[in-house]
Amino acid sequence: MNPTISVTLLLTVFQVAWGQKVTSLTACLENQSLRLDCRHENTTTVPIQYEFSVTRETKKHVIYGTVGVPEHSYRARTNLTYKNNIKVLYLHGFTNKDEGTYTCELRLSGHSAITSNRNISVFRDKLVKCKGISLLTQSTSWLLLLLLSLPLLQAIDFISL
Repeated sequence: MNPTISVTLLLTVFQVAWGQKVTSLTACLENQSLRLDCRHENTTTVPIQYEFSVTRETKKHVIYGTVGVPEHSYRARTNLTYKNNIKVLYLHGFTNKDEGTYTCELRLSGHSAITSNRNISVFRDKLVKCKGISLLTQSTSWLLLLLLSLPLLQAIDFISL
């Protein structure tokens, strides 16, 4: 085999293996909807395919995604929002019948063998209510900038404390 092809193939595999990874999957109840937050890393330019599913009694049910075909009973009850490195799935009208082990799975387009996933067991009576996303946990740079700017703003009489 040509050494150039071998190196290229090896680099592609490394990019796929370390290019995306599910870092956390959390669940909470927002009104009567289950909210699943799937946080992930993405250090590659290859598009990410994703799939949300639930397993009940050893049977996997695809809820939403670009990998498998979602089951008909979930199509009208789900919606997805995503930004940067988080995908948020809402399952409306969540009941005890929807309890089970939920999975967020990511894979890079064209590389079906290499995946990253996280699972979470969801029981309606154990779900916490969703809280707003704290700006402090997302990024503290804006707060630091504001605190460092106060003396300057006071000096130009923009604000008075």
